[in-house]
Order: sequence, then structure tokens, then C-alpha cells
Amino acid sequence: MANNISSPQNGNAPIYANIIGWGMAVPETRLTNEDLEAILDTSDEWIRSRTGIHERRIASEKETTASLGLKAAQQALSVTNLVPSTLDMVIVATCTPDYRFPSTASLIQNSLGASQAGAFDLSAACSGFVYAIQMAAQAIRSGSIKTALVIGSETMSRVLDWQDRGTSILFGDGAGAVILQASEEVGGVLSAVLRSDGAGADLLGIPAIPNYVTGDRKLNKMYMIGRDVFKFATRVIHESVIESVEAAGITLADVALIIPHQANDRILQSAARSLNVDRERFMTNLDRYGNTSAASIPIALYEAVQTGRIKEGDYIVFVGFGGGLSWGAIVIQWRVPRPAEVHSSRIAKQRRQFSYLRARVRGRWKYWRRRLRMLVNRVRPNYGRIYRLRSKIDEYDFEDDE
Repeated sequence: MANNISSPQNGNAPIYANIIGWGMAVPETRLTNEDLEAILDTSDEWIRSRTGIHERRIASEKETTASLGLKAAQQALSVTNLVPSTLDMVIVATCTPDYRFPSTASLIQNSLGASQAGAFDLSAACSGFVYAIQMAAQAIRSGSIKTALVIGSETMSRVLDWQDRGTSILFGDGAGAVILQASEEVGGVLSAVLRSDGAGADLLGIPAIPNYVTGDRKLNKMYMIGRDVFKFATRVIHESVIESVEAAGITLADVALIIPHQANDRILQSAARSLNVDRERFMTNLDRYGNTSAASIPIALYEAVQTGRIKEGDYIVFVGFGGGLSWGAIVIQWRVPRPAEVHSSRIAKQRRQFSYLRARVRGRWKYWRRRLRMLVNRVRPNYGRIYRLRSKIDEYDFEDDE
């Protein structure tokens, strides 16, 4: 799947999907290589030399994929000064959802108070954020929506076999989010390449049913054949970056920054050599967060923006790869949000805070209303006062309109 969206659709001026907001959230708890020495046959030097990782963040019992994603989303909204009710779609890329269903996206949509937005999860493992960006951009370009919230959020620590040195040293928890919005100004998502090869499913995965547990694999725990995944990753980074750049109508020399999935520093070094580009053009924060799967690219994007590594008009490339096997790359021309695209800061902030508070109150009201109805329904309905109370509860609902 490759496309260049610079041509008009149906005779009208083309619509572009620009990134106008960004945010990230990581747990406070740090797990360093020295900490891992206490539970694994490993050392800081061994881990650093093979992965480039020094520490990673680990979610507490109270932190979830949804709660981390919510914090990143709120930060992205604050950058734009948009209010949640302006969102048309919420997509969460994750392979560690809090529930099989409802979707993590639905939980976040509710907590934001984004009452006008559809919401769904997307499962493409470490490539998920790239896939989700393209899905949102396609919806914007088609004219069906105007504003989308895309989140990559993971709690990988909960699917790791902590006795497996090959995987437990690599992964961490975190979330990143971006907001895309329709614009007639040239820029935003210019091209995308999405690929998959299911024949590699036995190289990297998390078995969810006993039938797929074989050998040393454990139910609901990650397995990975590292050497084969390494070869796959270095090959597809090169191929997808070149193909996406060509589809965007630019050259690799035009690209200011490549933001790859943060899997392993050796993979990134090999990819830089293969593409014949300076290693400094690869954004990396792997040493501090480890591999956060679908969250790694948006977290790295946030830090690249905050440290001034991306400027107006820059061409940047997102490239992801992981379980599936899946991979993909996207070329984006960076546009800084214009003042006309954001609301009054003070008023918008107050409206966002009200939306979050209202969402919490609404959620608690619905919960206790259900409990009260269950209690009342245990009483025979011909008891007059109880019957009338139950009727009142059934009739009343928490209004969704602001």
C-alpha cells in the first residue's frame, strides 16, 4: 500500500492531514540494567553493547494502557488548544490492550469526553502507530472526518516472560499521541508504505490461546527469535524508507529526520549504513525508554519537537517494523500550527478541564445508576414507592450534549 496524495480528488482542491498536536506519557518507575542484574544472568555492559538500552519505564499497578494513552492525548490536546468535542476519531495502536473489548480507544474517548468521536484499536504490533497514522490520514483526505487523535500506547511489561533474557531486557511501557487535522495547505502526510508477511508469525508474537503454545512459548507471554527479526528489520527499514520517499516525490537527501521504531540500536546503526545516511539523522531515545512497541515513534517524535530537531517545512519519515511480520513508513512535511487553527488558550483550557471532569462524573453516575437499578429490581415492583423510584431511574439519563 503506497500512495502520494498531492493530486486533487474529484476535481476539488486536495485535503492534507497535518500533525498539529503531540504528547507523551511514561510511568515514573525506572528499571535500569543494574536492576535487571538482580533477576537475570546479565550485566549493564552486556545489555548496552547489544541493544543500546540503559533503562526503561515500568507501569505501576494503577497505570494501564488506557491511562497512559489518556495522559498523552490530553497533552496533545493542550498543544493545539482544541477541546475533545472537536475530535471525530480516536485510534489507539496497541498490542497490550486493557481488555479484549471494549477497545482501549473507547476507554480513552470516554475519559476525554470526546462525545462526537468514533473509536477503535488497531493491532499491528510495533508498526501499529504508522498504520494508524495512515488510517487517520486517509479518513481526513476523503473528507469524512476533519480531526483525528492517534495514540500509540503499551504496557509491554505485562506480557514479558521475566525469565527470558532475550526479550525482558528490551521492552518498556509508555504512550505517545498526535492530533491530525484537515488542511488545504500542502504538507502533513504525503505518502505511506504499509506491508506485511504473515509467514514470519513464528518469529515474534504473543500466543493468546493454548493451541499456539509450543516448545518454550508461554501463554500470553512474548516470544522472539532475535537473530531473524534483526535481519528482517534492517532489510525492511531500507526498503520502506526508499519506497515512501519516492512516493512522496522527494529524495532521501531532502529528509531532515528519520524517526524509527526504537527496537535496538544495532538495528538503527545497520539501517543508517544501508541507507548511506548520517546516524545523526536517526532520532533515538532508546537508551532511556527501551522498546515501547507502538508507542516508540510518537514518544520519539514528541522529544524531537521539544528539542528543536524538527522545523517548519522539514520532511520527516516514520518507519516501523514488528510482529506480523509487519512494517511501514510514512513521509510527513512538518507544518507548525497557525494561530487561526487554535482556540483562545485560557477558554480552551477551561473547556478541556470541564470535559475531563464531566466525563468522570458521567462515568460514575452511570455506574451507580446501574447498581441502584439492580438493587431496586430485587424488590417486587408492586411495592408502590419502589416501583416509582425504579421508573424514575430508568427515565433519567446523563445528558451527553455540552
